[in-house]
Amino acid sequence: MMSHPSPAAFLDQAAALLGPRGLTTDPERMAAWLTDWRGRYTGRALALASPASTDEVAALVKLCAAHRVPIVPQGGNSGMAGGATPDDTGTAIILSLRRMDAIRSLDATAGMAVCEAGVILQTLHEAAEAAGTRFPLTLGGKGSATIGGLVSTNAGGTQVLRHGTMRAQVLGLEAVLADGSVFDALTPLKKDNRGFDLKQLLIGSEGTLGIVTAATLRLLPAPVGRVTAWVGLGGIVDARSLLRRVERDMGEALEGFEVVPAHCLDAVLAHLPAARAPLQAAHAWNALIECVSASADSAALRDRLETSLAAALAEGLIEDAVIAANDRQAEAFWTLRDSISAAERAIGPAMQHDISVPVEKMPEFILAASPAIESAFPGTQAVAFGHLGDGNVHFHVLAPPGAVRGEWEESHGKAISAQVHDLVTQWGGSISAEHGIGQMKVAELARLHDPVALGLMHAVKRALDPLGLLNPGKLVTVPPAACT
Repeated sequence: MMSHPSPAAFLDQAAALLGPRGLTTDPERMAAWLTDWRGRYTGRALALASPASTDEVAALVKLCAAHRVPIVPQGGNSGMAGGATPDDTGTAIILSLRRMDAIRSLDATAGMAVCEAGVILQTLHEAAEAAGTRFPLTLGGKGSATIGGLVSTNAGGTQVLRHGTMRAQVLGLEAVLADGSVFDALTPLKKDNRGFDLKQLLIGSEGTLGIVTAATLRLLPAPVGRVTAWVGLGGIVDARSLLRRVERDMGEALEGFEVVPAHCLDAVLAHLPAARAPLQAAHAWNALIECVSASADSAALRDRLETSLAAALAEGLIEDAVIAANDRQAEAFWTLRDSISAAERAIGPAMQHDISVPVEKMPEFILAASPAIESAFPGTQAVAFGHLGDGNVHFHVLAPPGAVRGEWEESHGKAISAQVHDLVTQWGGSISAEHGIGQMKVAELARLHDPVALGLMHAVKRALDPLGLLNPGKLVTVPPAACT
């Protein structure tokens, strides 16, 4: 039988370990961290723990294991799948890594930085830029997302096309395991053949196998040239053709290729009164293209991209295009792209799906899935936008006018998501491209994922977290082992 020591005894020992800054049970101080960023999930917690070092995390995890207290790790609380929100039992602690926010070292010559889990992505960007380098991963929530959260969810963003997901940026890792032991693999080795690559097992595990406390991350030389273009297109198939053309013409300089349908652009323009459409006429689809080089200057990149787009225009592949005159205009283009989710949230309820299919199939998937969903659920509108270059779009289904937020998602939303996920699976894709599984997609993963892969995941979870205390109810659920 499972024994459960007194919560009061645990809290007393945790308070002695962490001090007044490191532990609170004050409902007002905890309230902001009990609801996820989307507002879909709200839970309760026994306490909010904020350790200041890896040693404190390790000691706290040992204490939790001794008292059978579940742990919900949390970074910036900006996740999209409810992966950092506790359940409603009030038995778990939230383990916040936000106080662990030091950049332990940054070596521009070696091209690496060692960051603690609580370092905010934008802070790393600024530190890298000050050293004449850059960290090649960015996303709309860079002002709140933390390194630990990005590692734990294997975050993507707008530069995956060239640089890959967070997995590709992590050179070394430090994490506290379920028994409180510290896995220290921060030293980067290009060649290491001592068996399993354990750091890769922890990356993307959403805090269910260990708690990331620090990471060694790769840095790249600062770009010498940057050019950004906004392109109007007649259709999503044309966007794929344009992607292939620009890939051929620009080579490794192509870093981002985002697609934005007219509905999304209109929503952003209504949401941001100061925003302006980049092109005079409206277009069914738009592409946001960014090219960056550490060797060619902006003028040279601009000439190459102008030549590529001119040829596309002459072929009738695109309808119009504008290249940003400066960084300020380029950032204005990106603000339009990064504001889509907020603009749609202001319109009303929506079911938001983070899906991927092979790049070559994506336009046809969108053209098939959108009318299928709208026909099955009258009054809805399906919109797709995002990272066409790496086969990942955000497939949102907007509720009919007048739908009540909260009620509609529970009544119709789950059926909509199930059908979207069925379609994605039929097209050989993934129901989670970059946001993770969290608690939002646990049941769908169990329903649709390969049983062999699920079995392996369950076996790993049981081996590394036999008590089932690390982020229970997220990603993969395994009953805790019986113990006394």
